[in-house]
Amino acid sequence: MSDSSPKSTKKLNIALAHDWLVARRGGELVLDAIASHLIKSGHRITKLYTMFDSGNPITPAVDALNKSTSTLNHFPSPLRRWLLPMYPRAVEQLSKRVAHDHEHEPIDLLISTSSSAIKALHAPDGVPHICYCHAPARYLWSQSEQYTAQRGFKSKLRAAGLDHFGDSLRSWDKRTASHVTQFIANSNFIARQIESIYERDAVVIHPPIRTDYFTPDETQRNERLLYVGALEPYKRVDLAIDAAGMLGLPIDIVGTGSETPKPSNPEHAKAATFHGFLPDSQVRSMFRSCKALIQPQVEDFGMTAVEAQACGCPIIARRAGGALDSVIETKTGRFFDHASAEELADAIDKLTEHPINSEDCRKNALRFSFEVFEQKLDAVIESLKG
Repeated sequence: MSDSSPKSTKKLNIALAHDWLVARRGGELVLDAIASHLIKSGHRITKLYTMFDSGNPITPAVDALNKSTSTLNHFPSPLRRWLLPMYPRAVEQLSKRVAHDHEHEPIDLLISTSSSAIKALHAPDGVPHICYCHAPARYLWSQSEQYTAQRGFKSKLRAAGLDHFGDSLRSWDKRTASHVTQFIANSNFIARQIESIYERDAVVIHPPIRTDYFTPDETQRNERLLYVGALEPYKRVDLAIDAAGMLGLPIDIVGTGSETPKPSNPEHAKAATFHGFLPDSQVRSMFRSCKALIQPQVEDFGMTAVEAQACGCPIIARRAGGALDSVIETKTGRFFDHASAEELADAIDKLTEHPINSEDCRKNALRFSFEVFEQKLDAVIESLKG
């Protein structure tokens, strides 16, 4: 591929910001890709600002950065989500920290990666702020009902909190979009949300996928279904378990989160095996051998679905969100339309009737390379230089 990205001779001092560093998920992999590319390009990363840092290893590049946390970091990590009303003050505090640090070591650019509140960080006067937005805060805008509609005491507490603080937090979130000079969206789906909620345009740059690591092999596919991701209410893992139970197929659940999914039929729970966190090598082996990866939720983009396709694995996904960017129906997967275990089960059946070619999955995944990501990021940075 020819390199048509703009080349800059000036090396910049760049500050990074990220909502929280508590686990290695898709957002952290994008942060790592940005940090690694900036360092490789000769830019200097002065500091990484974040509301929370649990101390868990993320990636070598991210772990090596000089970090600055808010006072919320003094609270125990499990309380992070319950401190939502305090996020505006935490971001304001970090903005003052950025301003203070800028006086002693001037920065040329601030880049935030956000699916919560850190996009509200205020850059010093004259310093552009690029926000790579994974999603406007889901619990405020697109998925508040799914965060509060689950059974149990935690859900009731979430509902009470959002009922009391939701309007003021949405007002703050929308108002502080003005702190961003240029939004980057991780999918066309999120670009439309940014336009609708913040009334701002966004450049679409899909997350980069490690297609040199996630590769096919000669393993024969079995009848096991697979889910890989966070165990959170909006992920709708319960639908995947219900569909597997209906079809009498086993499903492997890989990931951790705030809640264990509960299928509507307790008998269907027997289909699921919960593995918790697994290293990439084991996840890759599952991608290479499973019947299909199930994506029951509306994903902002869905890096896992592309990683799976890079291994030749078919995808069963909701016909919505980032899956419309990353999955090609009948060629690399099957869609279902509503949050229905019956529809999901039907899509799995169609996959059985009309198998997917693993080579087509691999070819599709190669569209989301690091090289494309880096070229597009360089173009945005170049466009904001004075």
